Order: sequence, then C-alpha cells, then structure tokens
Amino acid sequence: MTLTNLLTALPAADPTCAERVDELLSRPGVRVERIVSSGQASPPGYWYDQAEGEWIVLLSGAAGLRFELENHTRLLAPGDCLDIPPHCRHRVEWTAPGMPTVWLAVFYTSATPWPT
Repeated sequence: MTLTNLLTALPAADPTCAERVDELLSRPGVRVERIVSSGQASPPGYWYDQAEGEWIVLLSGAAGLRFELENHTRLLAPGDCLDIPPHCRHRVEWTAPGMPTVWLAVFYTSATPWPT
C-alpha cells in the first residue's frame, strides 16, 4: 500500500501541453484516474461519447463542462462532483488558465445507456 496525495507532484501549468492523466487504480469494471488540466479544453466541435460511465470530482481549480442536451455550461468549483452516464455526450469548454485544475475521474461499466 502506497500513500498518495492527489494534489502534489503536479505538472507546471502550460496550456500548450496535453493534460496529464495518471491511472491510480484499475480493476475489472472500474478505473480511477487523476487528470491535471491547465487551461486545456475540448477541441472545437468535439464531444466525448464514452461507452463507460464517468463519475468526476473537481479537487482544485475551475472548469466549464457542457452537455450536448443542455444549452448552458456548468461551472465546476473544488468539491463539485457529477456522474456522467455512458454515451452522454459532453465536452470541457474551459479549465482555469495559469493554475492546475485537478480532476478525480472514476470510470465504470454500466448496462444502462443514456437516453437519446
């Protein structure tokens, strides 16, 4: 057993680099990742459409998350969490520039598809 702090050893804030994704745990049916963003956003017109469900919690920073079936951007602050069902199309509109935005993402398999 290794003690890990999710808010240490963060990469330098650089929006020209890719987000950093660290897989923390992987078991059948579940995967846990720490994602560190620093000003990144989804490419224009791109929507995530994942076969897995994703439960996220924002640990630090700030972000704007948009769902295809909604006409507004949800503003996320530290402590905010959200369950994104499989095939629920979404995108990251923005993450806070100049500071790390740290996400904890739990991906899971589910037999319940998102309604169309």
